Amino acid sequence: MGIKGEDTRQKIIDKAAELFLIKGFNATSIRDLLEATGLTKGCLYFHFKCKDDIGLEYLRQASEKFMLFLDQGLQGSSGVDKLDNFLIGAFTYHNSRDFVGGCLFGNTALETSDTAPDFAKLTAATFHQWRGKLTNIIQQAQEEGGVINNRTAEDLAEFVIATLEGGIMQSRLNKSEAPMKNCVETLRALLYTTKNK
Repeated sequence: MGIKGEDTRQKIIDKAAELFLIKGFNATSIRDLLEATGLTKGCLYFHFKCKDDIGLEYLRQASEKFMLFLDQGLQGSSGVDKLDNFLIGAFTYHNSRDFVGGCLFGNTALETSDTAPDFAKLTAATFHQWRGKLTNIIQQAQEEGGVINNRTAEDLAEFVIATLEGGIMQSRLNKSEAPMKNCVETLRALLYTTKNK
């Protein structure tokens, strides 16, 4: 495939992205995709054999970008700094979008876990990588004495993800920063040792 073909393929993915994020995979129709891209049905099917292929490629690309976002966010001079920068970065990102769309991976997990194994597998892998990165940072923070150690780093990483996902969902539902902001502040209050509060 030439450069023009690759550009068209990427255009389809990019235009589909917002539709999938806001409407979900199941509610997004081929007609929606054709209107968003301005392409003919023949052109769309030349690049992707079905809507699921577009969605899976979008999820793969989104997962790669999310891992970069995590790596950029999990920076700092200590474990607590790294974790705190991530929490603040996650809140800032969703707040800048006015919580429209929520978390792609949380949305996909809810929508496809029981009905679309390929989507579920890719989404589960993304959460697994996310949990692994957080576990490493939390373990560092525990060793430095900055994060509580009455639970394993992996347990706390799972808790952070679940709390953030719930906060994102509630902020999206209420179109208010308050729920996610409260979740981030509560995580900080519960996880950090006295010297970091």
